[in-house]
Amino acid sequence: MTVLHLADEGEAADLAAFLSRLLHYDRSAAVRLQAAGTALAVFGRPPSFEVLAIRAVRLAKPYEDGLAVTLDVTVSAGELLESVDESAATAAVPGAVTGPPWAGVLPPRSGWRAEPGLPRPDALRAEVGAAVAEFRGRTAELAPELRTRAELDRIGREIWSRTVGQTPLPVRAAHAAQSLRFLRPGEPVALLSSGPWLRLRTPYGSIAVRRAGLGALGVSVR
Repeated sequence: MTVLHLADEGEAADLAAFLSRLLHYDRSAAVRLQAAGTALAVFGRPPSFEVLAIRAVRLAKPYEDGLAVTLDVTVSAGELLESVDESAATAAVPGAVTGPPWAGVLPPRSGWRAEPGLPRPDALRAEVGAAVAEFRGRTAELAPELRTRAELDRIGREIWSRTVGQTPLPVRAAHAAQSLRFLRPGEPVALLSSGPWLRLRTPYGSIAVRRAGLGALGVSVR
């Protein structure tokens, strides 16, 4: 069994917290792991937001016992969480699972450039808060016979598909970043683009989403 040696207990705790948040939205969540050298990228897709969440984890060494220097596998998020040993700063990689469709289509590894127009972190968090309040207020005002799943989804699509500031980033991406605790007070945030992909990057993780209307152009299928 492949054992990942994480850089320290903090990295192990952060990985466990990220997996727990993904499982909060989907108890059967899968994650794709990609590692090379001492860097591990963990990709997940919380279904409520229709985005890719990416958590970077530092490794103390690639793998134990001289195993391969690269790793690329899709596994159960729950099984991976159960294998995390925070005190030892290790995680055992579970057996591979049949990956969901999103796991075969990931953002590119390079070619990212900065996008202008993103609000400051506090303004970005305030924009997310206002969108959440609007959604709650509008749904609460619905008459009981109109409070259907279709109507709730319609209101949600209208609000979360709006763009942030002077950027093409949908509000749902910033909402996902805040819900997964990537977006935190006082911490920097940047918006990057590569082909059809947009990436909201923070020190705690990234949210990636494809821009509407650009199809699969430039997508990395691995």
